[in-house]
Amino acid sequence: MIPAAHAAVWAALAAALLFGASTPLAKALLGAAPPVLLAGLLYAGSGLGLSLVRLVRARGFTSLPLTGPEWPWLLGAILAGGVLGPVLLMYGLVHTSAAQASLLLNLESVLTALLAWIVFRENAGRRVVLGMALIAAGGLLLAWPTQRGGGTSLIGAASVAAACAFWALDNNLTRRVSAGDPIFIAAAKGLAAGVTNIALALALGAHWPTPRATAAALTVGFLGYGVSLALYVVALRGLGAARAGAYFSTAPFVGAALAIAVFGEPVSPLFFVAAVLMAVGVWLHLTEIHEHEHAHRALTHAHSHRHDAHHQHEHAAGWDRSEPHTHEHTHAPLVHTHPHYPDVHHRHTHSPPAEDAE
Repeated sequence: MIPAAHAAVWAALAAALLFGASTPLAKALLGAAPPVLLAGLLYAGSGLGLSLVRLVRARGFTSLPLTGPEWPWLLGAILAGGVLGPVLLMYGLVHTSAAQASLLLNLESVLTALLAWIVFRENAGRRVVLGMALIAAGGLLLAWPTQRGGGTSLIGAASVAAACAFWALDNNLTRRVSAGDPIFIAAAKGLAAGVTNIALALALGAHWPTPRATAAALTVGFLGYGVSLALYVVALRGLGAARAGAYFSTAPFVGAALAIAVFGEPVSPLFFVAAVLMAVGVWLHLTEIHEHEHAHRALTHAHSHRHDAHHQHEHAAGWDRSEPHTHEHTHAPLVHTHPHYPDVHHRHTHSPPAEDAE
């Protein structure tokens, strides 16, 4: 494991833990609110909670930490991952069990990596491709319709898979703004998605749930969507979309385990076969190493950083030498070789496609 990536890896795993636990909890709340309204409350809890955190942290309102060209990427991520994704997941949960829906969510990492590799030109070597294939195979097994209880209907599987596709697009769009404040990015997505879904649900005639159910949905949303998303933005910054998605794909196992252990949901033998395939796929992603000579172009941006090999710059008089710190800084052109991920400093092309170092 690359030492500089440790914080990003732990952020991805923590994000997976929180989001994975939210799936069976959201399933339990479906009886108290219709799917679209529940999606709105979950994201409203995310946006309101993180906005309060940011307000307290900054001791007041501060300027927006995004530049003009970055806003279209964030708005696209909000539409794909904050509006369409959660609504489709809620409808999917109506037609499938929480345990199986949780494992189906592993398809998000596969689709995220495919988009990152094919559309956004992020490198993916043999281990990543094989891992994606195994996770996809597990998803197909899990989606196979069964006649007994505890199975997944085609409409349920299709809805969850469509949600994964929109979240995969969301992940790649958010990667483009991941150098910004993760709490602001997650809060903006939560507020916009929450308001949109709640307004849509009320327009369709949904009735507001009880205060207790509302509070539960807001709490689940703050932790499982808000804090999780902020941590995931940190992971995107340090690992890139495909690798962060690989670590985040452990989330469905958390959700499935909670659904079985706490809610006592039945499972079929295919569930365990799918779990093994997905576990091996995740392991291949986690053990992937990528190293080759690469060139850094001159770059000026602002984000939290330490003075490592990629951050050797001067400071104005009066710097208290505290690290990490945030300020605008310039990277000089540099050519070197070391293990790396496609983070905010390693978004270079590969020609021919570089293979994984074994």
